[in-house]
Amino acid sequence: MALADDFNEAQVLVKKLTKMPATTELLDLYALYKQATLGDVQGKRPGMLDMKGRAKYDAWASQKSVSKGDAMKAYVALVTKVRAKYA
Repeated sequence: MALADDFNEAQVLVKKLTKMPATTELLDLYALYKQATLGDVQGKRPGMLDMKGRAKYDAWASQKSVSKGDAMKAYVALVTKVRAKYA
């Protein structure tokens, strides 16, 4: 199966989790997804009063310079790990 197919399947599987993953895992999933689909972080960092937006921005920024393929592989691996823990 091609990497893109694995990535798309992982997106479907992560939505079927029966329990909510930890916040750090959610941020990692978000960051890897954004890096794989859009590339490096875009826009301005949200202000300090927008804690959720700021955490998401920082998580995505932590993946800067990771290639699309590497981000997809890491996302699929993380979904596999999270599914084993929360499915």
